[in-house]
Amino acid sequence: MITGTVSTISIVMMGVAAICSIAIPLLILLYLKKKGADVPPFLIGCLVMLVFALILESIVHNIFLPTPVGKTVQNNILLFAIYGGLMAGLFEETGRLVAFKTVMKQFRDKDINALMYGAGHGGFEAMAILGITMISNIVMSIMINSGTIGTVTSALPAESVDVFIEQIQPLTTIAPAAFLLGIVERILAITIHMALSVLVWFGVKNNKLRMYVLSMLIHAVFDAVTVLIAKSGIAGAEYITEVVIAIMVIGIVFLARKVWIKETKRTVPSVIR
Repeated sequence: MITGTVSTISIVMMGVAAICSIAIPLLILLYLKKKGADVPPFLIGCLVMLVFALILESIVHNIFLPTPVGKTVQNNILLFAIYGGLMAGLFEETGRLVAFKTVMKQFRDKDINALMYGAGHGGFEAMAILGITMISNIVMSIMINSGTIGTVTSALPAESVDVFIEQIQPLTTIAPAAFLLGIVERILAITIHMALSVLVWFGVKNNKLRMYVLSMLIHAVFDAVTVLIAKSGIAGAEYITEVVIAIMVIGIVFLARKVWIKETKRTVPSVIR
């Protein structure tokens, strides 16, 4: 049984996070469009994230994780972090590569379209992960506060009730400000998707496959480190995770900026200075 209620301010913060998950990608879209980028690359980025990460990668997880080896991986934090990182890097960067070699060909005349694609890729992830999660949290919170959560638990199999309660009970104790961490995390994630898009973009444009491999490895390490810290159990892990992510993002953006300058033999545009 759920104990306690969810504070009104917590529900408001969830709403703010949900709105930001949509507003931030759209604001980036409008900004890049004003700087000369085309809109279709943004939509292509959204589609690639949906197909390669949320569908194809999920299919592989659903096939592999229930196996004996998959269960062993899940029970070992290090192995699970490495596995998750490699899968994310493989599918998302391959999706980027395929998109840039095919449907993005007609937009290669503007290098800023690499950033627009990355904004769509990361923006859709923000809407799918943060947006949907926060909306679900709001619904669950309202049901907890109104005493109607029992309509959900009564419809679940008996063996799933305890797991469900364990998942939503934290909504009554999490500090309201903690829900805003998701906004920071998504901003950083969108930034890294834009930076990695630059690497793959110039790898395709200038026939340098190593740029794709580099982006895949960076993505894998980024995700693996994030999981390791988040699952470490140390006090304040959620805040430490954001700090480490921010540091890694700064490094990746710096690398993308250097690649841009080297591959174009000119100064980077104001949008990424």
